Amino acid sequence: MIDIDHFKEVNDQYGHDAGDAVLKTVSRTLALTLRHADIAARWGGEEFMVLLADLDPAVLSGIAERCRKLIGASVVKVMGSSVHVTVSIGATAIRDGENPLAAIKRADELLYRSKSQGRNQTTADPIESK
Repeated sequence: MIDIDHFKEVNDQYGHDAGDAVLKTVSRTLALTLRHADIAARWGGEEFMVLLADLDPAVLSGIAERCRKLIGASVVKVMGSSVHVTVSIGATAIRDGENPLAAIKRADELLYRSKSQGRNQTTADPIESK
């Protein structure tokens, strides 16, 4: 689960066209970073859900961090200003026999842990980051 940091402030300061440009930049970065079999979709507002196919859970944290860093290197030009984009990420894997909604809830909780600890970071489920 990925959430754009301070997205409301971008919309408030620069307008909704700037917010749209930020959303497109994050989408484009994810599309260029992930494998063809992976899926990245806007989950709502400024959140994205990324589904990684056939992935060893031990490498999940590294992939999430790579996405975070590449998005963090992005700059959106708006009305002569540079808007730096950062994201907070919650990363987990669906466990054997688990309802996918439970994994989504866990990813959301991990995402909010990233936000509460200062944003622009990844919090991975400890089971997945061994």
